[in-house]
Amino acid sequence: MRLLYIDIDTLRPDHLSCYGYDRNTSPNIDRIAAEGVRFENCCVSDSPCLPSRAALFNGRFGIHTGVVNHGGTAADLRIEGEPRAFRTSPRYAPWITCLKNAGLYTVSVSPFAERHSAWWFCAGFREMYNSGKGGGERADEVAPYALDWLEHNATRDDWFLHVNFWDPHTHYRTPMEYGNPFESDPPPSWPTAEEISAHYNSYGPHSAQDLAGWAAVDPERFPRLPAQIATPEDFRKWIDGYDVGIRYADDHVGHILEALAKAGVLDDTVIIVSSDHGENQGELNVYGDHHTADYVTPRVPLIIRWPGLPGGRADTALHYQADMAATVLELLDINVPPTWDGESFASALRAGEENGRDYLVVSQCAWSCQRGVRQGRWMLIRTYHDGLKDFPEHMLFNVEEDPHETNNFADERPDIVAEHLALLARHGPSPREGLRPASRPCHTPNPKGSMSR
Repeated sequence: MRLLYIDIDTLRPDHLSCYGYDRNTSPNIDRIAAEGVRFENCCVSDSPCLPSRAALFNGRFGIHTGVVNHGGTAADLRIEGEPRAFRTSPRYAPWITCLKNAGLYTVSVSPFAERHSAWWFCAGFREMYNSGKGGGERADEVAPYALDWLEHNATRDDWFLHVNFWDPHTHYRTPMEYGNPFESDPPPSWPTAEEISAHYNSYGPHSAQDLAGWAAVDPERFPRLPAQIATPEDFRKWIDGYDVGIRYADDHVGHILEALAKAGVLDDTVIIVSSDHGENQGELNVYGDHHTADYVTPRVPLIIRWPGLPGGRADTALHYQADMAATVLELLDINVPPTWDGESFASALRAGEENGRDYLVVSQCAWSCQRGVRQGRWMLIRTYHDGLKDFPEHMLFNVEEDPHETNNFADERPDIVAEHLALLARHGPSPREGLRPASRPCHTPNPKGSMSR
């Protein structure tokens, strides 16, 4: 089995054309989605970057890993403690270690471990290629490592390749000679001129008047950025920069697909596309950053094209991104470690059905201190520290009708607030006991070194 995991930083799903966006930002990702399953309601349990990938790659929520921030002790994995022997216990095996020990040759192209000094991220990878700019690289600086590896290894069996693009992340570094494919396309209809004006007259890091958070934007260095967002024209320039970054990354996804096709293995390679978090583009007066435990920041695209499984459909159930990692393990007949919070939905995926969570609890402890609860149409946000933003203690949004979170129902619907606060109080399940039934535990190498089924 060959698996390709395309990890595009800061990518909100509703800016992909396969998720209904009016602009053609993602023709190559759309090809994958057309043959696979597009998950509409996948969220990271913890955001932004470091807590998110800590949860995914370790299979556990931040309340269990301890990684909920970008600095201090809250940016480091909790130590295992007295039970740890010569190596980390198999109970705590991370995702990539499970794949490696089951016989896959695991490779990553990403600067993430160095960007956040997250050296646990290296666990389980047989090869790692650091593209060298700490997340400041463009897709044309990342893709060549993946293309070179595929040129020499694509036809081998049993590999997992992780490729990490960063282009949608500010400061929108797509080369100016690439142009603007959306120059003739209208911008999104939200935010309106009135909402932009209200944002500009409010405050907060990465608000309309403070786009860089702690320093002035340098338009000469980053010509795709406006200095501030005071008018719809400013927003047009801003959102064009974001969308062009997505399209630029998608172009290089296309190059990787072409390499797989040239090697004759595209059709039988598992392809997964996701992100570490979404991106507020005006929601809650945050532009081009990821500061909230709301509907937008934790929601990520998730597309799974698994040869032999039903595809060409959307899944609307609620899922954590860590559930995807658990699902991959089960589909490969690898036991999910008993400490994981991620829960497999492999049986539903095989059957072409939906089977998700009753509700999700999401966390933000880097730019503000918040937890959010998503159930049905409602998203409750509880703010413990506002991060110098204009946030009340409770916000409640009907995200099906109001995805940009403009109408706070917290005062009008105290019953819904109370219900969601009760769900929040219940959050934090104890790690499950025992291993799930499967053919091989994740810590036992496949003696034949093969994942063929």
